[in-house]
Amino acid sequence: MVKKLLHTRMRVNDLERAVKFYQQALDLKIARRSISPRGAQIVFLATPNSDEEIEICQMPPGAPAVQVQSDLMHLAFEVENLAVFTAELEKRGFKLSDGPTPTGSGSAIAFIDAPEGYEVELIQRAK
Repeated sequence: MVKKLLHTRMRVNDLERAVKFYQQALDLKIARRSISPRGAQIVFLATPNSDEEIEICQMPPGAPAVQVQSDLMHLAFEVENLAVFTAELEKRGFKLSDGPTPTGSGSAIAFIDAPEGYEVELIQRAK
């Protein structure tokens, strides 16, 4: 029986660029770094108020390049106040790629683009 989700892995072409994005845009923290038995460089990022981590992986030289299909997947993060968070993102040099958009439930969502074509959804839940 599954107990809980531990991490989600995302392959990237440029590990340091991806890690820098998640640190600067979302304030995620590096939990640990390692090299896999196959030679992949791996960084685990800790997510606030969650046990789940994000594993960012760059395969060794010679591996096929990552090509993320449009709308393949995204990570979603809850934010307290979308307007305040968006203003802080813009101060850090990041812009929304979509939204903010109100939802039928009273929440609001927006997106920013991460390296490699991944999307990050920001959700302000209805109060």
